[in-house]
Amino acid sequence: MTESLVSARGLTKTFGEFTAVDAIDFDIREGEAFGFLGPNGAGKTSTMKMITTVSPITAGRLTVFGIDPMVDGRSIRKRLGVVPQEDNLDLELTVAENLYIYGRYHDMKKSDINPRIDELLEFAQLGERRDSAVEPLSGGMKRRLIIARALINDPDLIILDEPTTGLDPQARHLLWDRLYRLKQEGATLIITTHYMDEAEQLCDRLVVMDQGKIVAEGSPRQLISEYAPREVVELRFQNGQKDDAVLKMEGLSARFEVLADRVLLYTDDAEATQEGLHSRGIHPDQVLVRRSTLEDVFLRLTGRGLID
Repeated sequence: MTESLVSARGLTKTFGEFTAVDAIDFDIREGEAFGFLGPNGAGKTSTMKMITTVSPITAGRLTVFGIDPMVDGRSIRKRLGVVPQEDNLDLELTVAENLYIYGRYHDMKKSDINPRIDELLEFAQLGERRDSAVEPLSGGMKRRLIIARALINDPDLIILDEPTTGLDPQARHLLWDRLYRLKQEGATLIITTHYMDEAEQLCDRLVVMDQGKIVAEGSPRQLISEYAPREVVELRFQNGQKDDAVLKMEGLSARFEVLADRVLLYTDDAEATQEGLHSRGIHPDQVLVRRSTLEDVFLRLTGRGLID
């Protein structure tokens, strides 16, 4: 097994009486993209802050590159590239100047910084914006610039906290392409996200967090296989027909879920399930058959209720 770049045992973070991270264990191996998936308030960002040495641990054990963050955080920070949730670019500087400042922050030689800037701007598809001000850039451009900035020191570990929040689909897919290229080049990535499709696209392995705890771990494919049947049959009914239909569904599938606007039947054989609906006199207004996804797993493990 490849050596773990990050290892946690019983990792805990509390704020007064509130436990944000509750005695979690995980290992992140060199060269993989590892995801932390969970709803808002699950403890993902608190975990990232401990890994990046921004926030001290409350209890348990954490090592990054085999080093204790509480003993030598500076050595760890030199080898990290961090993409925060918020856009914290310097709006008074140009695109290239934002990268240059970070290069100097990492004690890079001036003669090494400009070639690195050229390389990163090409990677981020921002070469034509080198001397542009930052403020008028689109949201997607700013996120790509922040990722380029995180790579200026050629880090051994790249941490991306909700990297595509707030972006439109085109910008998200372009950003995924840049991150996938980093994976192909052997980079080690830690990604926190609440986008299921993002986790499926980018993560080799992931953990699902809820209320500070890890409730599941594995590859996206493993989690879908373990926690969800192969297919989902979504049923919509005309007004007043759903409740009567639900009474007839018991035993028709491995599990079914009644929502405000539809009924979901989780099954390994959608065709047989539809035949069962017909034989029981259940006639939905609309039927949609689809493969189970990571979102089905996520909602089963963390629930559908909103968390403030």
